[in-house]
Amino acid sequence: MREFDIKLLTAAVRRMAYESCIVLPSDIHKQLELARANEDGITARAILDDLLENATLAQEKSIPICQDTGMVQVHLRIGREVHFQGDPYAAIQEGVRQAYTANYLRKSIVADPLRRINTGDNTPAMIYTELVPGDRVQVSLSVKGFGSENMSRLAMLRPADGVEGVIDFVLQTVKDAGPNPCPPIVVGVGIGGNFDKVAYLAKLALLRPLAQRHSDHYYAELEIEMLRRINELGLGPMGLGGRSTALGVAIEILPTHIAGLPVAVNVSCHATRHREEVL
Repeated sequence: MREFDIKLLTAAVRRMAYESCIVLPSDIHKQLELARANEDGITARAILDDLLENATLAQEKSIPICQDTGMVQVHLRIGREVHFQGDPYAAIQEGVRQAYTANYLRKSIVADPLRRINTGDNTPAMIYTELVPGDRVQVSLSVKGFGSENMSRLAMLRPADGVEGVIDFVLQTVKDAGPNPCPPIVVGVGIGGNFDKVAYLAKLALLRPLAQRHSDHYYAELEIEMLRRINELGLGPMGLGGRSTALGVAIEILPTHIAGLPVAVNVSCHATRHREEVL
């Protein structure tokens, strides 16, 4: 059994939350550069140039990539041989609190969804937990703005809708989103499970590096097909037309009931901000 000091978790979350707001992930940066190289429209190229310059300036000057520094989401994979010396969830919230107050990042969280009083420190983070073999703690953290989060959708399709029904729902979600999520977007798709689990799958999909395809060849091909069809919509950067409506599509799946076909789409902006550490 490994005794785990929760101060390590607080420090990691503080570091990852700050870096997520300031430094664009390398996989996203690379895909933006590829999108720029493939664009032939003057407006689309100019927008992508601005996005790349913005990312460079943010890192050089240690300022946020976007004014919406997001809601923090933390996905924990906890080894069964780990014994926490303290409350890991409280440690995570403390890391978020420190990151946002010490670095003067925008605090965007309200304590109650209808009585809109700001918590003042961007807590609480949304935390998801999975137990796995071993004595390590894997922390996958993302900061998600709500310009894109608000464009996400969930549907309980019928099995008869099949793969084309899933593709149609994803495409309609992107069409309805239009310019609101600041395209080019990254699209996380969850298929299977039940009503609540499918939404989690769509979020989990966004943590995967863009170049990494699904391990199942069928779903890897489906990711490629969805990305092709999304980019054929022609919405383009910031919805002003172009080849690059999306930078990537990632799918996660689970078994489901014979009578259902749950599908969720989690839309993310061009700055899909995420970090991962193993402690």
